[in-house]
Amino acid sequence: MTDYLTTPEGRRIAYRRTAGQGPELVFLPGFQSDMSGTKAVRLEAWAQAHGRAFLRFDYSGHGASSGDFLDGCIGDWAADAAAVIFAAPGPKVLIGSSMGGWIGMLLARERAASVAGFLGIAAAPDFTSEEAPWSAMPPEQREELARDGRVTLPNPYGDAPTVMTAKLFTDGARQTVLGKPLSLPMPVRLLHGSADADVPLAVSLAVLDHAQAPDMRLCVLKGADHRFSSPEALGLIEATLAELLTRIDG
Repeated sequence: MTDYLTTPEGRRIAYRRTAGQGPELVFLPGFQSDMSGTKAVRLEAWAQAHGRAFLRFDYSGHGASSGDFLDGCIGDWAADAAAVIFAAPGPKVLIGSSMGGWIGMLLARERAASVAGFLGIAAAPDFTSEEAPWSAMPPEQREELARDGRVTLPNPYGDAPTVMTAKLFTDGARQTVLGKPLSLPMPVRLLHGSADADVPLAVSLAVLDHAQAPDMRLCVLKGADHRFSSPEALGLIEATLAELLTRIDG
């Protein structure tokens, strides 16, 4: 059953929380994705099969939550995530896909005492930085962003184009994890596909190099793309999560 939580900012966040053994597993979806995606649903089923507590949710402007997507930014979505995740007591294992990996790193850095572990799947921290899509934009798209406060980009995963706002870029610079110290004192696992055309493997390598983390590993799946949703990729996510929980549970 879908429940709703109203954040201090007045945004109504849709979520599904299932009971089980802790630490609670939390799936953080990606940019323009939601809690009904393949990985979120598959991991919920895995958690139920193993008697594990699980949470999936939609950021504002996504899925069943309130708000307009174009009004949001990384800071807003991180606040949405924190409101619903930490509304329930107990330690969390954050599982961040793509942009969810960025938001998960922000929460793990800021709420380390409450985060027992972190799993990044094709994590995309700082994807609005000049080293990411912005630098690759041709002059006409840069002009569009400056003129209209938004830029329209091709969407490789659907017919509707991707729209990115000036607010998203401006706020993204404030939410950087690679441009500031990144302490992750919990066990950390990163998964990345060698054929990821949207977030290069170099991003996960940069996180591996930058983070202060005593127990951090990166696994590269040959041939996997950014979606990381093939049967082999989903199996690797489950195996990695099982290993991570074994490490946490001791």
